[in-house]
Amino acid sequence: MSEQEHNQNTQRDQRIIVVTGGGTGMGRAIAAMFAAEENSAHVVILGRREEVLARTAAQLQETAAKTRIHWRRCDVGEPDQVEAFRDWLNGEIGPTVDVLVNNAGGVASIADDAPLRDLAAYARNLLAGNLVGTYLMTRALLPHLRRPGGRIINISSIAALRGGGDMYSAAKAGVLGLTYSLAGELGPEGITVNAVAPGMVLDTEFFGDRMTDERRERTVAQTPMRRPGYPDDIAAAVRYLASEGASFVTGEVLHVNGGWLFGR
Repeated sequence: MSEQEHNQNTQRDQRIIVVTGGGTGMGRAIAAMFAAEENSAHVVILGRREEVLARTAAQLQETAAKTRIHWRRCDVGEPDQVEAFRDWLNGEIGPTVDVLVNNAGGVASIADDAPLRDLAAYARNLLAGNLVGTYLMTRALLPHLRRPGGRIINISSIAALRGGGDMYSAAKAGVLGLTYSLAGELGPEGITVNAVAPGMVLDTEFFGDRMTDERRERTVAQTPMRRPGYPDDIAAAVRYLASEGASFVTGEVLHVNGGWLFGR
């Protein structure tokens, strides 16, 4: 084997994985899972809080034997920041992205009787963080996804199917529609696009002080598995969808909710 062929094979074996919202919770667990994989050369985590990202990257690097952990501040709902990230990634890490996990998002609340101007700002912010950001990251990195073999995994929510959280539910339902559309568009190029729809997942910042003991007990009682979900449950689902074993799976929604809502 020539030196050029060896370098090309090495580059193919060393994947580049991008995880948005990778500083805490599910994103951190997903990044940690990829960091432990033997064939992950670079895991890049994005988020809006530099101190959180730097701390998480340093902690993950301590246990990552063969993987380099990188972090970059990026609000995925801001096109200029997404564009700057793409240019940095291509220049500093590599030109080919193997896996994009669109995990960034969040929820907020506002009074029902708030002025329409405030309601509009609230709606736009939720759409930007949960749906527009997924769209922008995908479009920015699309020319650089591996063909064939690229993977896009979008994190939606059980709320997309059962409601809850008004505009949050609408945004996460939009993520599913985007997933279906992209799967049809990119399938001929060998890129799979799937979504994960978590149910109640603890050990994240999502619920804040809204997760009372009473609410937790009520939700667990409604769940056939009789337990809440945890970030590692979501990471395991992402691991499958990013694997070679899922090369013929696209346009699907993987429900990870302990049976709280059956797939449909």
